[in-house]
Amino acid sequence: ENLFLSGLTAMEKKLAEYKCNTNEAIQLKLVRFPEDLEDENTTFNPEYSHQVFGDDEVAFGYKGLKILLYYIAGNLSTLFRIEYTSKVNEKFDCVEADDVESKIREIIPPGFCTNTDDFVSLLEKEVNFKPFGMLLHTYSIHNEEAGEDITYQIYKADMTCPGFREYHERLQTFLMWFIETASFIDVDDERWNYFLVFEKYNKDGATLFATVGYMTVYNYYVYPDKTRPRVSQMLILPPFQGEGHGAQMLETVHRYYMSSPTVLDITAEDPSENYVKLRDFVLVKLCQDLVCFSPVKLMQGFSQEMVTEAQQKLKINKQHTRRVYEILRLRATNMGDAEQSRSYRLDVKRRLIGPYKKKQRELAKMRRCLRPEEMTNQLNQIDLNLQREQLEESFQQLVSDYRRVLERLAQA
Repeated sequence: ENLFLSGLTAMEKKLAEYKCNTNEAIQLKLVRFPEDLEDENTTFNPEYSHQVFGDDEVAFGYKGLKILLYYIAGNLSTLFRIEYTSKVNEKFDCVEADDVESKIREIIPPGFCTNTDDFVSLLEKEVNFKPFGMLLHTYSIHNEEAGEDITYQIYKADMTCPGFREYHERLQTFLMWFIETASFIDVDDERWNYFLVFEKYNKDGATLFATVGYMTVYNYYVYPDKTRPRVSQMLILPPFQGEGHGAQMLETVHRYYMSSPTVLDITAEDPSENYVKLRDFVLVKLCQDLVCFSPVKLMQGFSQEMVTEAQQKLKINKQHTRRVYEILRLRATNMGDAEQSRSYRLDVKRRLIGPYKKKQRELAKMRRCLRPEEMTNQLNQIDLNLQREQLEESFQQLVSDYRRVLERLAQA
């Protein structure tokens, strides 16, 4: 029996060597020059691979597994290869290696290269690649490394642009690796709008374009003749993150819809924490000069005037306008002054307590049916203390988030 067990652990040890973390195995690149292929500094890895490789994010059956997914920087033509130092053998180990290739093929469109030479010859044609659609906005950002200003452009595209459908198929594969709950959209639905960011760069005296990121927005119909665009996906590719492109894109998209009389306001689907921070910054930046947000009016509290003006002029919905008001009021409030800070705290907590109160009413209803009167009162007391703590915690967290937005605004 012991022999059997020790045999088992030896086998387990051996098999464990054939497990690879897929977030490390997958190597992504955006290639501009042939030398990028050899340069490890241009490689980046996924944040997530669970949608393709399961919750463990593990591929079994290989040692030293590398899943290479290299994209040409602009049109995203793809090189896909798998490399490994050894693979389990069915004959001897009685186990089968995961079919890594077919898992990747499920999410990347056909027509990719499998060898480097083909990929490099495609790279030479990249000079012909031009952004899709209509140019909305050009901006530049100073790059420390390059010691110069780099120019970026934001375009609005749609499926009627020649080649865009195929390009979008390649682009959306990045969602799987960087958005936790990503899914591909139905591109045949004409109510999707696509916004793309490109960087202009030079190669042998020519100007080329590299893909930086994108955003998809769905136009919901609102009776009788309006639409309510809803931001669905937004991704800035990792090599470009933290440079301010997300804010540029969101502001450009707001400005695009602002000019349309049929648009009611803009919302977002299931936004991530990072997106909320980004949106706070952009909306506060847009709103800070509106008359209704003057310091005097901020001190008088949240008003219908704010809701109306933000919606009509900037297409901002009521919920987001309330956050903008709280952030701008924080800026106008002297938190060192006991009276001012108390007034601010009460104002925000009154909004925060809304959901609690509703829950409280529901609980009270349930208890009336279930329990004697005196118990209910005791429970309510316990609830209230807990509620006060939670409320204070939520408030402190919110204020620290708001301060970060104001810091970024001060630097903008």
